[in-house]
Amino acid sequence: MTQGKIAVVTGSSSGIGLLTAVELALNGYRVVATMRNPETRDRLEEAAQKAGVLDRLDMRRLDITEMDSLPGAVEAIVRDYGRIDVLVNNAGFSVAGFAEDMTLDELRRQLETNFFGNVAMTKAVLPVMRAQKSGHILTVTSVAGRLGQPMLSAYSASKYALEGWSESLRIETHSLGIRVALVEPGAFDTDIWERNVVIAQGSLDPSSPNRERSQRFAEFVKGSAKHRRDAREVAKLIVLIAKDPNPKLRYLIGGDAKLQIWLKRLVPWRRYERMVAKAVKID
Repeated sequence: MTQGKIAVVTGSSSGIGLLTAVELALNGYRVVATMRNPETRDRLEEAAQKAGVLDRLDMRRLDITEMDSLPGAVEAIVRDYGRIDVLVNNAGFSVAGFAEDMTLDELRRQLETNFFGNVAMTKAVLPVMRAQKSGHILTVTSVAGRLGQPMLSAYSASKYALEGWSESLRIETHSLGIRVALVEPGAFDTDIWERNVVIAQGSLDPSSPNRERSQRFAEFVKGSAKHRRDAREVAKLIVLIAKDPNPKLRYLIGGDAKLQIWLKRLVPWRRYERMVAKAVKID
């Protein structure tokens, strides 16, 4: 039974976070749906209203980069609901551009949100779950956390870091009754491709030596949009993991993600890297 269980979802105003909040509510969870800017809550409210679960959502402001505020935010949730059974670390964004064109400040900003922000949110919740002797920490990473992606060096770095940290955390917390799992989507139809992508300033500079390659890559991304799958598949998977008393560590989802991992394992590296460069039109 999931009746009465409390789930906290970060980055709930759009994309996988929005869909996961609604899907969890449909499955009986009381969902604290958090977002950096509450003024963007309209889409979540509309989706929840349509699904008939608006009364099961508690929408709150929470910015995972405001790390000093996170323990207080978690305390407020526990004060109101008594516990936290599931944390879905979903908040994040992507900085796109050739590594050569990216500044260190842009790389730091990427890591500050996707890695340090999610780590800080997890650390704020851990004492609650330790006291309960139960809880699921589900972190949305990416296939880019398993293999480097051209034009996404900063994003891949942040997801690789989050994967390694979570793998260690899982071993440390398993005996405490806390279950840690990673969800690794491939290319799904979410806002990260439009609203949540920041283009490195160097890549926009007309003098960049990678300008033409960047334009070709942009054409590849635009052309691949029609092949992206419905992100509800990811949300439904997250609910299944939340219900599993003993989930596995990694859940790779998406045909493209599985194909990429398969190719990286089986194809000699030199051939693999040529295949990728040619496929995304930067070669």
